Amino acid sequence: MNAKDINFAYRVRHALTENLDHLPSETLTGLAKARSMALSHKKKDAPVRVAVVQRAFAGSVGVFIQEPLSWLARTGLMLPAILLVIGLAGLYQHAAQQHIIDLADIDAAVLSDELPLTAYLDHGFNAFLAQAD
Repeated sequence: MNAKDINFAYRVRHALTENLDHLPSETLTGLAKARSMALSHKKKDAPVRVAVVQRAFAGSVGVFIQEPLSWLARTGLMLPAILLVIGLAGLYQHAAQQHIIDLADIDAAVLSDELPLTAYLDHGFNAFLAQAD
């Protein structure tokens, strides 16, 4: 039904309600029969299914568990973040230590005179030494 049909049905209902006392008994009987026939043809009410979305946060273990988390579960949730921070700190320390070892090797080679004299004249080597410091 579109809006035009619905408006027409409301106007007919309103007109019938206003003039209910002035209608003949045959018309009232006919309307009662039409109403009962219309109600008999009405479809049965079907159950309505509605999807309910439940928000899940990082602090919840699952959709079906509504209990607060214990300290052990909270620790289990924080453990990956702690391991990530420790791993990143370890990588930084390893890179810094490797840089120190490389600089020490260059310094040892310079001080022990294992480098040829031409290395001191090379502009690229001087630039490398300046960048290494």
